[in-house]
Order: sequence, then C-alpha cells, then structure tokens
Amino acid sequence: MSIRICGAPGCWGIEDINNPHNPPWTKVLEEARKAGYNAIELGPYGYLPIDADVVAKELEKNELAIVAGTIFQDLLDENNLKHVLKCVDDICNVITDKKLPKLPMLEGQKVPTPYITIMDWYHDERDIWSGQSEKAPRLNANKWKIFVKNVIAVCERANAHGVRPVIHPHAGGYIEFADEIEKIADDVPYDIAGFCLDTGHLYYSGMDPVKYIKKYADRLDYLHFKDVNDEVYKKVISQNIKFFDGCAMGTMCPIGQGNLDYVAIKNALDEINYGGYITIEQERDPRDSDTSLVDVKRSVDYLKSNGYSI
Repeated sequence: MSIRICGAPGCWGIEDINNPHNPPWTKVLEEARKAGYNAIELGPYGYLPIDADVVAKELEKNELAIVAGTIFQDLLDENNLKHVLKCVDDICNVITDKKLPKLPMLEGQKVPTPYITIMDWYHDERDIWSGQSEKAPRLNANKWKIFVKNVIAVCERANAHGVRPVIHPHAGGYIEFADEIEKIADDVPYDIAGFCLDTGHLYYSGMDPVKYIKKYADRLDYLHFKDVNDEVYKKVISQNIKFFDGCAMGTMCPIGQGNLDYVAIKNALDEINYGGYITIEQERDPRDSDTSLVDVKRSVDYLKSNGYSI
C-alpha cells in the first residue's frame, strides 16, 4: 500500500477565520511547500478564497494540490442547515474546478481526492466537557435523529458534486466519543460517507487510535495525524478547559514528541492495508504560527524516519 502525508492550515492555528491573528493564507501555502508537502487542506470555509482562479494560481506557484475541503459547523441546528449546504456547494465548486492541480490515486486508496471532512462544532455544553465521556451530555433520541438527518443532508450534497464526504469525530462536537462514533457508523451508511479518523482526537477523547483504526478499517477513507503532550492534556482535562483553549496552551505537539505511538499506528495501517492520504494537523493558537514551519518539519521528519512518504 502507498501513503502520502499532507498538511492543513490548522497547523498554523487557522480555525476561526475571523481571528485577527491568523497569518495570510498565501504565507501558509508558501510554508506548506517549504515543509515538503505536495498537498494541503483548504481549511475552514472562507480562509482560502472561494475563487478557483485565485486559489489555483497560488497552488501552482507552490506546487500544491488540495487534498480536502472542510465543513466545521453546527450540524444540530436545523436553522443552520441552509448555510452549511451553501458552504458545501461553494467548497466543492472550488476543489473540483479543473484549474486546480489534482492528486494521483495511490495503491490501496479507496476513493479519489479531494475529500470534504464533515465535523460538528459550536456547542458550548459539549466543548467544556471535551475529552470527558462520562461527563459530556448526549443528545436524546429525537435530537440525535435530527442530527443524523442533517449530517446525511450535508453528505448527500457533497456526493452530488462528486466529492467524497468523510465524517471526522471531533472533540467538543456531538460525534466525539466511542458510543457516538458507533451510532453514526450505524446510522450513516458507507455509501453515503466514509470516515476520517484523527489519531489525536481519538486519544484526547479516551480511545486507542490503533484499536479504532482497525475497528473502522472498512470505513476509513482518510486520516488526520497529530500528537498529544500528556502533561498539558491532563491539566486541560482536570480544569475543564475548552478544546481550542487547551490547544493554545500546547495540548498538541509535533508528532514524535507526544504520547502517541506512531510505530504501532504504522503497523496498524499496514495490517489493514491502508493506502491513500494522511494529513498532519497540530492545532495551535495562530499567535504562535511563527513556529509552525519548524514544528511541521519536525512532524514530517519523524514520520519519514518511520516509513511514511510525503
């Protein structure tokens, strides 16, 4: 099987496009190329311009392709669905534009890029308990039904554009913990959406990445990699600190410097014959983005030393 490592604007702290400390998107693309990447995610809606001509020009200049777009929205609120579907349309129109460079299919890759990651977010009642399965409130049966209906609507809209949606369990959202991942796997068929598992979010939320990579091997179309500084993580959890506030404190660290076992993860990927693309995403405060390139290179170098390719 063949695996290629990609990048994401999240490594430069890009989560909220209205954050005044965000670095320019052109700088992120330039540094992604300096890190050795051949592909990067689009990032949150509106960070890179919703203009294929402008994006294509910068991608070509930096010899990059887009591996995935991102939906990072409230997927529970029915009143928000119209907005989310517009985001899906805009993102898919950009990432499928013929002017953009394309990534090749790799040996063992199930579906072609670009993907669109589907992540639920913006729930204070969950964010404060992110990573704490026993304390985090769950949706009742009726709200879960509404939630699943919205998720399926978003995925079907992406499918209509010919873009593969991949559901990404995310700390602080309503698809985070083991029981919720199992329920969404039961309620959203694989022909509608695959999975994008995130090693750091799995660990953060009490799950062994190796176990869950194997458990959902048949649904796994795409992966995110990150590492977790256990000392900071334990402090964040003990003080009920919200997920991204914890990231600003340094919960996520360069791969190879945290608590995740990437040798065991590589062995698990080999065991399930995973082939395709994997994206590094070390969430941080954008005010610390001056060190992003150094950290990304550390992650890349560590993964390359353990048998991964860029």
